[in-house]
Order: sequence, then structure tokens, then C-alpha cells
Amino acid sequence: MSKHLNFLRASVIAICGALPAIAEESPSLDTVIATVNGEVITLGEMISVRAGLPEQYQSIPSDVLFGSILEQLVQQTALAQSLGEAIPQRVEIALNNERRTLLAAETLEAFVLQNNLSDDELRASYDDKYQGFVGEEEFSASHILVPTEEEAQTIRKELTDGADFAETAKAKSTGPSGASGGSLGWFGMGQMVKPFEEAVVGLAVGEISQPVQTQFGWHLILLNDARKSLAPSFEDAKAELESEAQRRAVESFIATTTADAQVDQTGAEGIDPSVLTQIQLLNPISAQDQ
Repeated sequence: MSKHLNFLRASVIAICGALPAIAEESPSLDTVIATVNGEVITLGEMISVRAGLPEQYQSIPSDVLFGSILEQLVQQTALAQSLGEAIPQRVEIALNNERRTLLAAETLEAFVLQNNLSDDELRASYDDKYQGFVGEEEFSASHILVPTEEEAQTIRKELTDGADFAETAKAKSTGPSGASGGSLGWFGMGQMVKPFEEAVVGLAVGEISQPVQTQFGWHLILLNDARKSLAPSFEDAKAELESEAQRRAVESFIATTTADAQVDQTGAEGIDPSVLTQIQLLNPISAQDQ
């Protein structure tokens, strides 16, 4: 009999040991972390404080921040309670403004999430924006930079007599691009200093300029190629198209929502706008006490 009982006991222990532990209920935003004179501090409030920290504090480990945030909230709660019911008007005003701002932002965020454009709509927007696109002028050029006009003229004659431009740039150019044969890659209007740009615009592909002076010295410029810039691909333009569409939709939503509201601004009539600078009105000390 005892053998059977021992076997049964061992079986129960084995089975129970194999069962997963019952998970504790996951904490929620409403989970109470602390109380101060009966007033609760919730996990949600702590998470909100953590989310609102300046960027330089965002990388601090949570196990370091947890105690600090909790201590801050405990101290703030105790201090707030000590104020009693006599909340200064300026504080009430600030709370009202903050609440209004948060609720408005929440409304706009919900609107944006509910009104995302599909890829088909974005593609239609892309086609509309870039149909008949005419790009800006772009140039591919190389240059040789030397200190004097005389040296530039001498080198130009060598080039017109058949010297290789890239090899000559490597050997004689004082500019940082000399090591790569003087290549400047592709650039558009406004990216180079004015005298350099004007010389490039006046060149034919394959032509070498006369010496051109800039604040850097004297240049000999070879125009390698010219083209019109291309329209961005749909994938490259997608984020910008989404942003533009959201901005237009949000502006329209704000205008419509405001237009549908019953707004009375007659209280603003006769008010001198300079009253906004009277910060002393928020001071708890009344004008009579000053």
C-alpha cells in the first residue's frame, strides 16, 4: 500500500513540476505603484513621465529611472497636496491650456491614423505631381586648381596638345580633388561659386575652359557631361507625398472642424493686443499689494 502511495505522490509531484507556473497578472496603466496620503500613483503616470524625458535621458536604463521617477512623483504629489484647495488661478490657466493642447493633439493623431492614403492614392498623387517633370540642369565636371593664371595657361596648352586631364590633375592640381583626377562628380546650379558655375554653363561637353579665377585660385574646367535631373522614384518620393497629403488633410480637417463650431470672438473687440505682455497679471500678488 505504501509503495502505491509513494508512487502516486511521486507522480503528482512530477506532473505538477511539469506544469507551467501560473503567470502573474500583467501590470497595466492603472496598476497602483504607490499612494501618498491615499492618493494613488499609477504605472501609467510613471510611463508618461518616462516618455516625456528630454532626449539626453532617454537612453538611461529603466532600472535606474524607475526609482527616480517614482520618488519625483511622490514628492510632487506630497507638495501638491500641501497646497490644499487654494489652487492659484495661473496654475488653473496653465492646466487648462495643457489639457486643451493634449486633447487637440490626440484628435489630430487619431484623424491621421484613420485617414492614411493607400498606395494607389499615393501613386495617383505621384503621377499628378511629376507628370511632365522638367528637371534642373546638372553637370559633371573635373578641374585643375593652381595658384597663378600663368601656370593655368601653361597647363591648358599641355592639355590641348594631348596631355591627359586626369593624370595632369593628379600631378599638378592643388585642390583636394586632384587625387581623384580632378573629378567633382555631379552638381547642380548654385552649388559652385559663381565664376566657376558661369564657366561651366558656357562649356560644351568635352571642352576645357580658359583659366577661371575664384577665391581658391585659378581653375581649368573640363565639362564631362550634362543632363537634366530626373524625377525621384515613387519609393523615394513616397514619404514626402504622405507628409504633404497628411498636411493638406489636417489643414482641411482643422478648418472644417473650426467652421462647424459655434465661435463667438466678440470678447476680443476693443482689447489692446499689447495686453499679452502683461505677465504680471499671472503673478499671485495682486496689483494692490505691489
